[in-house]
Amino acid sequence: MPVSLILALVLFLVVLVTIAKSVRIVPQGEEWVVERLGKYNSTFAPGLNLMIPYLDRVSQRIVTKDMLLDVQEQEVITRDNAVILTNAIAFVKVTDPVKAVYGVVNFSDAIRNLIMTTLRSIVGEMDLDQALSSRDKIKARLRESIADEVLDWGLTVKSVEIQDIKPSLTMQKAMELQASAERERKAAVTRAEGEKQAAILQAEARLESAKRDAEAQVMLAQASAEAIQKVMGAAAGADTSLLYLLGEKYIKALSQLSASPNAKTILLPADLQETLRGVLGKMKV
Repeated sequence: MPVSLILALVLFLVVLVTIAKSVRIVPQGEEWVVERLGKYNSTFAPGLNLMIPYLDRVSQRIVTKDMLLDVQEQEVITRDNAVILTNAIAFVKVTDPVKAVYGVVNFSDAIRNLIMTTLRSIVGEMDLDQALSSRDKIKARLRESIADEVLDWGLTVKSVEIQDIKPSLTMQKAMELQASAERERKAAVTRAEGEKQAAILQAEARLESAKRDAEAQVMLAQASAEAIQKVMGAAAGADTSLLYLLGEKYIKALSQLSASPNAKTILLPADLQETLRGVLGKMKV
């Protein structure tokens, strides 16, 4: 084979490789950072791009679509020295590929560590109950805290979500014991309150009953006094009629006592004869 033909083939291959190295097609959703002799030169946008072969090279291929970064679970100590477990996810978008490449070594790891550190700081300022019930507040503060810092890395934090926030196993057991003790305390207070109210009601009932009994006795005494006064007024100056009336009631009471089926023995007053004699004597007079 002639030497000229070999040289022509070699030259053709060199030209073909050169053309292949100078043409770059960037897919949609990516941007390529190009360096020339080790220094940043340009950024290739999606589509067809040309570069100088052997002098230029693609340093980084940056994805410009929203990226999901998973922040691993970590232990956080609250202000009241309680240990809780929390993790998060972040949605991040690269807005400046040059800063993302040259501003930080690995922006994904940098954001994860930044979120973990900021999350520990925010939760550390809260009590346990506040931390467990303030998921939205923690999320908002976390996003505000890291938004300005990641701008220097050419990144935008779209959203930060707290996936889970819960007490550690030891704290869960302690909280269960505390809740059980609180329920027992409330039950004891309720029972004591019920017994107290029952005692008060019983005392009030006894007081009301005593008042009613006293009022009844007073009314009976007043009625008896009025009856006696009426009888005395009706029998004024008529001793015989009064004695006769009393004797009649006396005899009637004795008759009822003797007629009772349960009466086996009847006791008569010792002054029965004198009483009858007095009554009859008065009647003769």
